Amino acid sequence: MSASHSPANDLRRGDSLLSTRAKEAARAVLAPVVRLAVALRLTPNGITVLGFAVVVVAAALVGTGNLLAGAVVLTAGSLLDAVDGALARATGVSSAFGGFLDSTLDRAAEAVLYGGIAAYFLQVAVDPAAPVLLAMLALAGSFMVSYTRARAEGIGLTASVGLAPRLERLVLIVGGIGLAGLGFEIGLIGALAVIAILSVATTAQRIWHVHQLSTALPGGATGSTTRENEQGG
Repeated sequence: MSASHSPANDLRRGDSLLSTRAKEAARAVLAPVVRLAVALRLTPNGITVLGFAVVVVAAALVGTGNLLAGAVVLTAGSLLDAVDGALARATGVSSAFGGFLDSTLDRAAEAVLYGGIAAYFLQVAVDPAAPVLLAMLALAGSFMVSYTRARAEGIGLTASVGLAPRLERLVLIVGGIGLAGLGFEIGLIGALAVIAILSVATTAQRIWHVHQLSTALPGGATGSTTRENEQGG
């Protein structure tokens, strides 16, 4: 979210699956990694690109049936994704382009990852239609969650609410891939189903949240962005 957005334009945050305490613990774990990145003079954008490359490797491992290795590599890529933002804050080099690059590669990473999962089911499932469709639904839902937040910010509001933002979805999919790697393929199918359902719920939460925000403001709208001048989100 841009620093120029006023806190008055936000309502109480919706509860996500992971508690605030769990997220704070994760940030504490990442602190030494951030210090190392600063010492090595790495840039946030470089970390972003590296994290995307690691996720591509993880997707390739999953797609070829190396699920446990894929889960481990995906975890590493997810940690790098968290480091870039923390590094930008620590070094004071946040930029509009950095935020754009991070969001763009996050979406690309999700597409590649779910493509790898679909490829896995196409190889091993007797009838891959259902799990592949489930993977596509989970991907579509994930994109909608991100899109609703981006469009809210485009009109000067915030929508960082809901049960399953990106971190929660990553935890679910890493867990599902890991379970499948241990022989419990139903764990991955279940994770995809949960992500698909929670993504729909989160999208609905964000739509309602933005509706409340917009109707609470004078004139019922902020900013100049409209449906007519939107160019693909």
